[in-house]
Amino acid sequence: MPNHDYAQRSMDAHKVHAGKWAVTSVMPLETADDLSIAYTPGVAAPCLAIAADPLAAYDLTMKGRAVAVVSDGSSVLGLGNIGPMAGLPVMEGKAVLYKKYANIDAVPIVLASQNADEIVEAVRMIAPTFGGIHLEDIAAPACFDIERRLSEMLDIPVMHDDQHATAIVALAGLMNAAKVVGRPLESMHVVVNGAGAAGVAITRLLIDAGVANVILVDSKGVIGNHRTDLTGEKAVLVSLTNTANVQGGLAEAMQGADVFIGVSKPNLVSQDMVKSMAPSPIIFALANPVPEIAYDDAKAAGAAVIATGRSDYPNQINNVLVYPGLFRGLLNRRASKLTSVMKIAAATALAGMVAAPTAENIIPRIIEMNPAETIAKAIESV
Repeated sequence: MPNHDYAQRSMDAHKVHAGKWAVTSVMPLETADDLSIAYTPGVAAPCLAIAADPLAAYDLTMKGRAVAVVSDGSSVLGLGNIGPMAGLPVMEGKAVLYKKYANIDAVPIVLASQNADEIVEAVRMIAPTFGGIHLEDIAAPACFDIERRLSEMLDIPVMHDDQHATAIVALAGLMNAAKVVGRPLESMHVVVNGAGAAGVAITRLLIDAGVANVILVDSKGVIGNHRTDLTGEKAVLVSLTNTANVQGGLAEAMQGADVFIGVSKPNLVSQDMVKSMAPSPIIFALANPVPEIAYDDAKAAGAAVIATGRSDYPNQINNVLVYPGLFRGLLNRRASKLTSVMKIAAATALAGMVAAPTAENIIPRIIEMNPAETIAKAIESV
């Protein structure tokens, strides 16, 4: 029988190895000659070359293959605000997955501040080292402000993984789910439950991809013109969503909907709510580890396609499918920004890796195929 006590096994592995991330040299350092090439006096030559042409850093240093994985520990996995030090194992995990799937040297960095101004300034100051900035596990609404400000001030791409990688993989899965049920994605009525980082990014990307009818729901109900309590991203999205001015809570939003995407909390969706949707509904219950509705319950209620964030059910919507290849493509083209066009191209490429989508196979499984090269090529081509 396999040993599924992952908590204890992970503790043991982290203790034995003292974490997951380490530094190694790509140059030999065995002789005095080696040292003269890697360090002084030889190192003066690349220093002067970069001083004359800053873009030479992409060829002469780690910059061309390096990404900073930055967090303040304010929204770590399903654990909440556990702080930067406690979030470090996750950042190390992201870094080693970058190396495994895209040969990117990612550096985990946790910051001893949850102040947006301080985070922006800290990242601004370390940015020259890197070809890209991966923001991770930073809570909304601060994550929106931090990403926007850094994107505006830096000449390298900045991506908040919880927003954009989640949105890309969700869009890819939905593209194939639409094929399974035989309906154009653009014509579907989609409900997104959860207006944090992932929910807002998914909503925006769906709209950019041509989905005209999206309803966003937060903990207080449907977001629309009837709400007087909306600020920030939610206020902006009022004019882009809920064109029929639906009012009420999640149950009202789901009536007649083709698609439910949950990035919120466990057990919020009942079988009756699924039954109230359009025929052959699509359910993406992505709260992790406990989804908004259990896979078997959604299936029993008539869902045609079901995806979760879990690896023990079909159709796992997993960020690791996206971010290594996304940054591989951004680094390869020395991009300064991540654009909506690039995100849609990445989603389209990822969806295209499933040759014949079925109800239980709408998205690649990372343990079976590595989509990084495919996504990187898609990013480079737009």
